[in-house]
Amino acid sequence: MGPLSLTLSVVVPIYNEEAVLPLLVERLRPVLDELREPYEVVAVDDGSSDGSAAVLIGLARLWPELRIVRLRRNSGHQAALSAGLFRSRGEYVASIDADLQDPPEKIPEMLRLARTENLDIVYGVRTDRSTDNRFKRWTAGAYYDLIRRLVGKNVPRHAGDFRLLSRSTVEALRELPERAPVLRLMVPWIGFPSGQVTYTRAERAAGQTKYPLRKMLLLAVDSVTSFSAAPLRLATWLGVGGVGLCALLLVMTMVVYLSGHTVPGWSSLFVATLFIGAVQLLCLGLLGEYVGRVYTAVQNRPPYFIASDSAALAAEDDGLVRNAGR
Repeated sequence: MGPLSLTLSVVVPIYNEEAVLPLLVERLRPVLDELREPYEVVAVDDGSSDGSAAVLIGLARLWPELRIVRLRRNSGHQAALSAGLFRSRGEYVASIDADLQDPPEKIPEMLRLARTENLDIVYGVRTDRSTDNRFKRWTAGAYYDLIRRLVGKNVPRHAGDFRLLSRSTVEALRELPERAPVLRLMVPWIGFPSGQVTYTRAERAAGQTKYPLRKMLLLAVDSVTSFSAAPLRLATWLGVGGVGLCALLLVMTMVVYLSGHTVPGWSSLFVATLFIGAVQLLCLGLLGEYVGRVYTAVQNRPPYFIASDSAALAAEDDGLVRNAGR
């Protein structure tokens, strides 16, 4: 089967989703079968430590279109998503998380919109996040506000990794040199023609969230430092502010000295030293984030390692059968 003989590929990054996988197949398969077009589902096992791999193998026996790509170790959600995108074979590629918070039923609508409007990108935009707790809604809103301010208004608000991409978009992403890709920013940066479908975000179907606060903060740091030099400018302005404050304190000291009202200056000196030290440490930390990314880019290490791909194994088996029949 050639690279573009498939109409649609659906990429599902999976990490410890044993409980939700049967529910995912139960909802996703009828939606894709009703398209009556050739498709594949690329399930990327991101080094799961539970029974996800065994569940996927069992499901693949009953669903020939289910393709299993296993990574050798846990490489992170964005790396697993990239692995699935770049190994997909469809003319269009949809990506969706396994937790069913994003509805698979929207994929046909995305495909129709891409075809009728000749779009390369169709975003799934959440219009209702009432199923998330208040803290989650607040942090998500703050994240998108910050990113749109730094990167540009072309980043859709409340659009995560549920989207549809054309083959040309996937190939354009493949050419980008990022070693730690943040796809929800890289895709808008390409600037190809895009549209949106809206939906209400549901509760997780089963299992526990794989995006705790720590990972959310790391995603925010990666997003900002990968697409904006604003933190470096912030460090510069903090340095300028520190110098200005020191100059003001110096003037105040001279005025007090000349007026003859000199007092021990340990408190002002202490405060000034703390402020300057804090600014210097903050600036060094911001510079370190960028230097670390340059260091990672120079090393040019792959973000993930493929352990196996059921499509490749099937192709090898077909080759052996053909050779045996000669």
